[in-house]
Amino acid sequence: MNRAAEFEQLRPVLFSLAYRMLGTRAEAEDVVQDAYVRWESAGEHDVRAPKSYLTTIVARLSLDALKAAHRKRLTYVGPWLPEPLVEPLGTHSLELAESLSLAFLHVLESLSPAERAAFLLREVFDADYSEVAAALGITETNSRQIVSRAREHLRERRPRFTVDPERHRNVLREFLSACATGDPSRVAGLLSEQVVAYSDGGGKVQAAVNPVAGRDRVARFMAGLAKKGGAGLAAQFMEVNGETGVLLWGGGRPVSVLTLDLDAEGLIGSLFIVSNPDKLPAAGTGVEQTH
Repeated sequence: MNRAAEFEQLRPVLFSLAYRMLGTRAEAEDVVQDAYVRWESAGEHDVRAPKSYLTTIVARLSLDALKAAHRKRLTYVGPWLPEPLVEPLGTHSLELAESLSLAFLHVLESLSPAERAAFLLREVFDADYSEVAAALGITETNSRQIVSRAREHLRERRPRFTVDPERHRNVLREFLSACATGDPSRVAGLLSEQVVAYSDGGGKVQAAVNPVAGRDRVARFMAGLAKKGGAGLAAQFMEVNGETGVLLWGGGRPVSVLTLDLDAEGLIGSLFIVSNPDKLPAAGTGVEQTH
């Protein structure tokens, strides 16, 4: 297999790592392309294990890009959410869906760039601690400490439990139906007491500038959104970052992507609404409108 073909075989894995690090498709693709340039110019003696070599390069490039992106996000209007990956239902297996969801990526934002890279390499991409250490330029002992610290932090922020995909889809359907009525009490019945709604408009469309927290406030917020703009929207179930979400259409174009995260009791613990047009799929790019 020639070098270009070998890289193409690994491209999906490399993009998957870069996207989880950076949260945007364009930045992830730029990192992967930069990795390819380095791959092409690397000597044979430098590349003993292609996957290990390339994931290390992508992790390093992503760390640099993440530091630059962090400075830009300090001036971002409202909550910053990752750019959702929107595809037809059934596009991917559920194997890595949990670590790709908007809820998980949002929690990853609470880690330092080094913690984020170390955790992803070790826990999601099964890298050895020696590979984590090489990617971060630290000792193997330090890499173990960083992974452990990141793992504990994420456990506190987002306890792990299994959510049945069918239950997830049913709650999503019930939630859309409740919002369509404009009745906050119907919406509230599906929410946990500690629910938080995050809406990302990027200052380009109307969205809550701060997260909306608490069952009553979120219920009124979502019912209000439905009353203001929901009448003219068409909802389409899509695969959003590996799990079922909703793409909302209006005027022949996508206007929002909505996903939710369930708690251990099967109630909605988090809501994520991405309305920034720069983060939405363009009409006519393979995502077709349905009513």
